[in-house]
Amino acid sequence: MTAGTAHASGPLTGLLFEHPFSDDTPLLHTATAAMTAGEAKAAARRVAMSLVDAGLHPGDAVAVQLPNDAAAVVAMFGVWAAGCVFVPVNPRMPVPERDAALEATRPSALLTVEGLRALPDGRRYDEGVGFVLWTSGTTGRPKPILHTHVAYLELLDRVLGPLRGKRSDDATAPPRTPTPNLIPVALSLNAGIYNVLFGLRAGASIVIMDGFAPETFGELVGRFKIRSTVLPPAAIAMLNDAGDVVDLAPLRYVRSITAPLSALQARRFMEKFGVVVLNSYGQAELGEVIGWTAADGRDYPEKVGAIGRPHRGVAIRIVDEHGEDAGPDSVGALHVRPPSMSVGYAHGEELSDRVDAQGYVDTGDLARLDADGFVWIEGRAGDVINRGGNKVFPEHVEEVLRLAPEVVDAAVVGAPDDRLGHVPVAYVVTRAPIDDAALVALCRTHLVAYKVPVAFHRVDALPRNEAGKLQRRALMEPVSDPRP
Repeated sequence: MTAGTAHASGPLTGLLFEHPFSDDTPLLHTATAAMTAGEAKAAARRVAMSLVDAGLHPGDAVAVQLPNDAAAVVAMFGVWAAGCVFVPVNPRMPVPERDAALEATRPSALLTVEGLRALPDGRRYDEGVGFVLWTSGTTGRPKPILHTHVAYLELLDRVLGPLRGKRSDDATAPPRTPTPNLIPVALSLNAGIYNVLFGLRAGASIVIMDGFAPETFGELVGRFKIRSTVLPPAAIAMLNDAGDVVDLAPLRYVRSITAPLSALQARRFMEKFGVVVLNSYGQAELGEVIGWTAADGRDYPEKVGAIGRPHRGVAIRIVDEHGEDAGPDSVGALHVRPPSMSVGYAHGEELSDRVDAQGYVDTGDLARLDADGFVWIEGRAGDVINRGGNKVFPEHVEEVLRLAPEVVDAAVVGAPDDRLGHVPVAYVVTRAPIDDAALVALCRTHLVAYKVPVAFHRVDALPRNEAGKLQRRALMEPVSDPRP
């Protein structure tokens, strides 16, 4: 199998086989090892040939459950080189959960560290489908999403295009090699896959972290001279609290990914490390549609907390309860129309069910748009607490609770109330004791009275998925009696 035939299976395959680095250039790094571009291509071809020899055909799906290292990246490209559909499976996933994922996506084979195993009743996917990814599951069970090679490549260029435009127009200037792309999240997640492909599309090598540790992150930033990277909010909070990590030079920019970022944590990070935090917004079905540029980070420091402005080619609407465009700075449903998106879900549900006649997708989030074109997320539509007719956005209350030095993390949910319908109840993770009276006083200082939680429950940790998103529904089960 040659690089040419591999590329014919889908344009994403060419991100490895047509990479601009020479074969002897290190391309895939971990904390302890490196694989050259030539070695990665050869290994991907071996994976592809093993799939062909096992009788798999173009369109068959291959589930890959490998550790978070270079082999996982190689396997993804090997699957594509064989013309197959890539189905990433979290290596830490328990067997029952893994089996449920396999049943939903119906791959024809499973590739693990033990080797390749054929699976019964495999499904053949439509031409052009590149891989199956999962929604975060914050509003229900995760759904398997179908992404095509062509649409995902457009997504990469949607974000990368403006960055390419910043390069020097001096034709005599030598081309600048991008610094490596550091991947601090799992390669079984959309965020991990996206940032691997984004780095390769930009001509950068890849540095993979297997599990996030602040000290390791700081060491890798220094070793590979990382100037820009991505971090989920949970990792940003860990670095803020890491007393032995005080310098992240030469890092200049961090893009927050996977989950909403607290403005408080963003400000703490910028003050501690002198690094600009650029927020962003997207969904697994749509890709990244809204974000910050470095120029925005320099010019609008007072807008920390906004998710940014729509990317090139992306249109947005803020829709009020009557289906009309909401006024400036008015809260409404965020509807987005990107140039391309996923083609639907593996179990048959159509993404078009969320798309209106003009092509706008209802994201399920509430937002407002300010005069400078920045979008501010106010929360999930289904999470808003209606307290006797007054709307309480949980994120607003959580942000205030995190102002307490004793509070590490906080979540607010609505509990049933016979008189008011629902009332806000808080769950807090603390690093030091703090009584309810102090929390109430803090809330009353920053919030109107109806937003103050009626109860505060101490927990060891909040339920979050691997991407760091709060699983708010997991907290809503035990709050039928909101008062302790």
